[in-house]
Amino acid sequence: MPVYEFYCSECNTIFNFWSPRVNTEKIPSCPKCDNEKLERMVSRASVLSGKSSEEDEMAADLPIDESKLESAMASLASEAEGLDEDDPRSMAQFMRKFSDQTGLKYNDKMEEALSRLESGEDPENLEEEMGELFDEDELPFELPGKKGGGRKSRRPNRDENLYDL
Repeated sequence: MPVYEFYCSECNTIFNFWSPRVNTEKIPSCPKCDNEKLERMVSRASVLSGKSSEEDEMAADLPIDESKLESAMASLASEAEGLDEDDPRSMAQFMRKFSDQTGLKYNDKMEEALSRLESGEDPENLEEEMGELFDEDELPFELPGKKGGGRKSRRPNRDENLYDL
């Protein structure tokens, strides 16, 4: 009996829905605001079992198709091993490929950082100047429904109730 997670861009909240059978088609309405355009999330089974790292939990909070994420990780795994950390251009290129393959779009600050890496700027100087970019309360991605307008992409809230699908 699976538990599915859905993200509401209106509430910036992730909700858990229980189904008595596998149901990959049904999309529920938001239990909080009745938004009918919830987005299916990456499974957080490892987090629910208590065997997760903080990075796994943050990745689970991204509204992305799990199969896209798995495919991108498999495709980029060997490339990541050979990544030259002293070459800012190759680092930026790798990050762009990740974005392209997962469909996740970087926020304005991350776009600025990538552009500066692509121009050959020293990553350490960039990190020193833009250290807030890596604030753990903000994601480097735009969340659906939060594009433009200078709005910050922040980690979604998590409603721990279990709703019927």
